[in-house]
Amino acid sequence: MKHQPYEPKDVAGKLAKTFIQNPLTMVLGIFLLALGYISLEIMPREENPQMVVSGSTVIVALPGATAAEVERVIVKPLERKLKEVKGVEHIYGTAMDNVGIVNAAFFIGEKKEDSNLKVYDKIMQNSDMFPKGAMNPIIKPLDIDVDIPIVSVAFYSNDKNMTETDLYDNVKSIQHYINGLPNVAVTDLKGGHKHQFNIEVDINKLSGYNLSLGQITQAVQSLAYNVPNIKNRTKDNKIVIFGVKNAIQSVEDINNIIVAEYMGSPIYLKQVATVTDGYNYQNFKSAQISIRSADHKFSKLQNQVTLTISKLQGTNAVVIADAVKEELSKYKDMLSKNGINYVITRNDGERANDAVNELVMHLVVSIIIIAILLIFVLGWRESLIVTFTVPAILAITLFVAYLSGQTINRITLFAFLLSLGLLVDAAIIVIENIHRHYHSADSAHKDKDELMIEATDEIGSPTNIATLAIIMTMIPMAFVGQMMGQFMKPIPANVPVALIASLFVAYIFTPYLAVRILKRPKHNEEHK
Repeated sequence: MKHQPYEPKDVAGKLAKTFIQNPLTMVLGIFLLALGYISLEIMPREENPQMVVSGSTVIVALPGATAAEVERVIVKPLERKLKEVKGVEHIYGTAMDNVGIVNAAFFIGEKKEDSNLKVYDKIMQNSDMFPKGAMNPIIKPLDIDVDIPIVSVAFYSNDKNMTETDLYDNVKSIQHYINGLPNVAVTDLKGGHKHQFNIEVDINKLSGYNLSLGQITQAVQSLAYNVPNIKNRTKDNKIVIFGVKNAIQSVEDINNIIVAEYMGSPIYLKQVATVTDGYNYQNFKSAQISIRSADHKFSKLQNQVTLTISKLQGTNAVVIADAVKEELSKYKDMLSKNGINYVITRNDGERANDAVNELVMHLVVSIIIIAILLIFVLGWRESLIVTFTVPAILAITLFVAYLSGQTINRITLFAFLLSLGLLVDAAIIVIENIHRHYHSADSAHKDKDELMIEATDEIGSPTNIATLAIIMTMIPMAFVGQMMGQFMKPIPANVPVALIASLFVAYIFTPYLAVRILKRPKHNEEHK
């Protein structure tokens, strides 16, 4: 009677039969490993997963109004209207003299663009609720990706003769080039003082000349900006542009501003005010730094200017941080020549890279531990086969995560670590059943390929059901809301993908490798 070849009934056996002698199976395995490695290298890296935090700040100015008046006619009506916007979780209002500020915080997970558009529409539809004299509302959206910097650089000077404004101006010139780097969202300067002309008005002299502060403000503002260009054409049809630089160039220019006329004689600003070339006195914020020397002693506190850099959403913090460091190195000689030094006080790119590399190392250590355990339980050949399946599964998961726009962060890699013990289950079950068939005297007469297909097909259904049950335990985590849901989102997004990939890898590559690596025991050959 002719032996009928085994026909698999489950998808596990069918996959094994399709790929067990297919010459492209090994090519597929190499391709998957290469795909995973490329995904690991090009995926954006950051320390923590991205979270969608929506919010808007509405600022309405009412010049001349007291805080109580602003609260009554600006803040409270605005709060009532913003409560009508769907998705708003909290509203905080603040009333001060001349201005009212209302912050609207949306539920975690609400889309930023849609949320800000809702706030804008609501305010524009009810713009008539503001009293006469109120200025147009300013709506500032909250963007957590931009508001939280990934790199902070503190600049300080060793030159005692350098003023705070000189330090600020030097850092300001560098900020322009840093802001032009790819994927840099916003740069900002903290601490330091801007250069400005200060006008200190003598109130008694104002009264003597019968002038008001408004007249002085208007006179200064009229010359504080560039005079409009005058355009004309020559006979040759060429354009001639007469440009006048900023009219205020020195203290003397400001002193000679005419603020009014009295009985045909001009009244100059210097007659009622003292003008100095200094810094912005109205800025009461400052930042200081203390440097630790090689002998672990700290220097005295000294003024500094901090440059903060934020990145665009979904970009690689490591690449951006390295680009900032490289750009700063170009100006190191120039800064040293001016007596300015800098120190990087925050580098989320470096921290993200270290965290990713550390967790990748833990993944490798975990794979090695699993391989060693399997050597004692099944044998080194079986252990080798199972060990190959783990990086193949992780490669598929990384590629899918890359396609879905995820980043590599601590929670993403934690999801891999969490699922690592589950990933090898399918491969261990398949190789264990193959091992059992190899050592069974009843299977001694069977063809190797047929034996592999039958052993894989036998455990297909229970393995599929067990894996599906584990996946179902992860699904509810995807419906967790608020901050925790956003933070833990990579776990339900990656663990099910890894488990499904583990089934396909186990059914395709385990029988393929077993045929080529495993050897039948001698006592099986005696029964042939």
